[in-house]
Order: sequence, then structure tokens, then C-alpha cells
Amino acid sequence: MIDDIEYNTEREHLIIPEYGRHVQKMVNYAKSRETKEERNKVAKALISVMGNLQPHLRDVPDFQHKLWDQLFIMSKFELDADSPYEKPSKDLLEERPENLPYPQNFPKYRFYGNNIKTMIDVANTWEDGELKEALTYTIANHMKKCFLNWNKDTVEDEVIFQHLFELSNGEINLKGSKEKLTDSQSLIRSSNASAKKTSSVKKNNYKKSNNTNRKKRF
Repeated sequence: MIDDIEYNTEREHLIIPEYGRHVQKMVNYAKSRETKEERNKVAKALISVMGNLQPHLRDVPDFQHKLWDQLFIMSKFELDADSPYEKPSKDLLEERPENLPYPQNFPKYRFYGNNIKTMIDVANTWEDGELKEALTYTIANHMKKCFLNWNKDTVEDEVIFQHLFELSNGEINLKGSKEKLTDSQSLIRSSNASAKKTSSVKKNNYKKSNNTNRKKRF
């Protein structure tokens, strides 16, 4: 008796599990019909059953088109039946997408973020002068803040200047500068205050949303 037990691991693989094993068996039955007239008849019946099993998709554009595509996919593109829509392509379905380029340009200092590198590249295009100097120190201060978000300990300005020198490919050199960046503790307090403000705003929005929902109920 135990030998007659059929385990799911031994059964045919379900291509679209949401429809269940019985629908997959019906698809296989449709493929086995000898005449195209029979296959068309079973295919239309299957589309009706599949539509009833997925009522939440009825509001989706091209609902019927999606059902026919799924029917051919479940048949492994072997069902020879007439469809009111263009049949899906197996090659197109199995085509692998191209690899997306990773946006990180300087993985050595990930904690600064990509925007810092963009700002540095812009600063490199500016002519020397007060504006470029102001932008350079603004970037350095922001780098220091990013560094402290990653590592809560204090950081020496010379470390930031060295990183800025590397990220700018030697174009921006503040090493040995007498001008000091914003105090580390001030940046930490500023960062904590910003985080608390964001948290407070989220809580207030959550409370307002709950109050609105309660009013709608009553």
C-alpha cells in the first residue's frame, strides 16, 4: 500500500503553480487531442477555468491575452491551437536580460555615496577661485558627516582631506590646510537631530492616517 503513495517530488513539475496540478493535467490533455478542432475546444474551456481561478486579474489590461500566454507557457509551447492573440515566443521568454552596470564608482569608500563623487567631478570642472574653494570645503564637510554616520568615532580632518584627494584623482588637495572642518561632535548632534525629526514626522503622519481611517469607519 505504501508503494502506491505518490509524492509531489516525484510528480511532473508545475510550470505555473498558481493554477494547480489539475489545470496542468488539463493542459497536457489538450496537447494530446488528435484534431485541431478538439484542441481549440479544450483550450477555450481551459481559458474559462483559468479566468475563474484568477478573478483578481480581471481588472488587469489585456486579461484574456495574459491567460492565453500562460496557457501556451504551461504547454511548453507545444499546444497547437488557434489563439485570438499572437503566440508568445519561447526564445523571448527564455532570453536573459543584460547585466546592469553597478553604479558604485569607488567601492573603497562606499560610505560617502555616489553623490559625493558626482559633486567632486563637478568641482574639478570649475575654475580656481572663491566659489570653487567654498564648494570644496562644503564637499569636505559633507564627507565628514557621511564618515561619522558610518563610524561614530571622531575623525581627523586630514583623513577627510586624504580621501578627497584620492577621489578627485589628485585634483583637489586640501592636505595641510589650516582651515578646520565642522567639529565632529556638532556633526553627530546635527545628524541625530535630523534622524529624530524624521522619526517624529513619520509618527505624526502615522497618527494622522489612523485618525483619518477611524473617521471614515464611523
